[in-house]
Amino acid sequence: MKPSRPELESSEAGAPVGGAAPRPASNFIRDIILEDIRTGRFGGRVHTRFPPEPNGYLHIGHAKSICLNFGLAAEFGGKCNLRFDDTNPTKEESEYVESIIRDVRWLGFDWEDRLYYASDYFDQLYEWAVQLIKAGKAYVCDLSPEEIRAYRGTLTEPGRESPYRNRSVEENLALFERMRAGEFPNGARTLRAKIDMASPNLNLRDPVMYRILHAEHHRTGNTWCIYPMYDWAHGQSDSIEGITHSICTLEFEDHRPLYDWFLDQLGIHHPQQIEFDRLNLTYTVLSKRKLATLVERGYVRGWDDPRMPTLAGLRRRGYTPEAIRNFCARIGVSKTNGIVELGLLEHCLREDLNKRAPRVMAVLRPLKLVIENYPDGVVEEMEAINNPEDPSMGTRKVPFSRVLYIERDDFREDPPPQYYRLAPGREVRLRYAYFVKCTGVIKDERTGEVVEIRCTYDPATRGGNAPDGRKVKATIHWVSAAHAVEAEVRLYDQLFTRPIPGGEEDGRDFLADLNPNSLEVITGARLEPSLRAAEVGSRYQFERLGYFCVDPDSTPELPVFNRTVALKDTWAKIEKALKARQE
Repeated sequence: MKPSRPELESSEAGAPVGGAAPRPASNFIRDIILEDIRTGRFGGRVHTRFPPEPNGYLHIGHAKSICLNFGLAAEFGGKCNLRFDDTNPTKEESEYVESIIRDVRWLGFDWEDRLYYASDYFDQLYEWAVQLIKAGKAYVCDLSPEEIRAYRGTLTEPGRESPYRNRSVEENLALFERMRAGEFPNGARTLRAKIDMASPNLNLRDPVMYRILHAEHHRTGNTWCIYPMYDWAHGQSDSIEGITHSICTLEFEDHRPLYDWFLDQLGIHHPQQIEFDRLNLTYTVLSKRKLATLVERGYVRGWDDPRMPTLAGLRRRGYTPEAIRNFCARIGVSKTNGIVELGLLEHCLREDLNKRAPRVMAVLRPLKLVIENYPDGVVEEMEAINNPEDPSMGTRKVPFSRVLYIERDDFREDPPPQYYRLAPGREVRLRYAYFVKCTGVIKDERTGEVVEIRCTYDPATRGGNAPDGRKVKATIHWVSAAHAVEAEVRLYDQLFTRPIPGGEEDGRDFLADLNPNSLEVITGARLEPSLRAAEVGSRYQFERLGYFCVDPDSTPELPVFNRTVALKDTWAKIEKALKARQE
């Protein structure tokens, strides 16, 4: 798959329900809905749904579907349901249900009173299955799952009919009732639709509707020991809820004829299914199975690990719902699967945080700087801008004293070419403070490492400007040693080293492409005192270092910050170049 060109196929995926959404750019799903409204199909109604399976946490790919379904409903004055497809009790947990509800709300969407479960419809689905049996359209089959696969045939060879396909209606009804009563073990029998074993669409070769599964359901307990397959429950659930436009990803395109067959045979409300491309993101896996493997084998610290593409992980890392909604709007929808660059997601995040994140000073790898001619015991308060992009955020006071910390990378005893920061004999600006000039260094006698820098300052340069007009080539950040807050800082990088982890072209295991340097934990970082009481989830720009977020592990005694994203934005440069060419 080639990377997609979102700048050529963008469309607004929608804004939160109840919010003022900008008018979306056209896309093929929107065009279909507009035509349905024009012709009066579904009485002009627009009713969508987001139907996740509660077998894991939502990820960034689900965000695309959430924004699309809720956004289209909002645009056309319609409704969007949240419905859990809870038809497999062996993989579903209440924890996942709660996390999904939390994530959809965090993204900014509201389903009002329309929270549903496929399990709400188990009785009705059973009755409809009986209806198909009575019509000679379904039968109980004794083939094992392996035998069913063998009988199904291939894309080039037709399938073979089950030897149990022509049981009488009476026998099928009796066996199906006994299945429900729990008389048979797991896998002993299934209920299958009787369609066409020679169909070129394998989904129509007598698909399984029910399987026996003696497992406790998170909502219905042990009431049922037979559970509907997804393909049987999905379309009928949409019908029960009066869905007009059943929007799903492209892998369900081949399933649409089966949904249509079920609905037509039952003679019930028939939604229109529309498929769109699923999200694929570079340096990321979005398979729930693979994400579960990362969690279960301990490669990450849980579903909300900031390296995970789950919405819980992105939230913990410091992503904003606005950035994710904007990303989903920009990538648009199409009928062709592609790969979106991770850089675009990060660009959308930087765009948002640049406008809303307060600026602060933090030193991750501290090096002591002593201003020899600054008076002992004196503390000044320097006025610092909270956010130059938003003057309404005002300013704050930052303490300044004789002993400071600066970044170790901001000093070189033997500077290379094009290095303009602090070095022996060189003068630089301290952000919001004074010009300082390096006069010497103190080294560790054992290792030779520089442990302290000695400087002098020019009192006439308070605020960072020289009255005599002299210039310096670098401005560096700092914190006052006596006032600094000690913190732990976690630097996160992408979880995989290759754009397509476990690339299909060579059959690699995706785990082989894990990035061994995806997390670096820095202890002993120093932050300006305004961050001492920073609330969990608060986001900041550490000047010159990137955007950071307060982690839930943070305490007043030891604040913990996650790096959300670095300041470098390659995508912004690409967009600027594209715009220049277009002009």
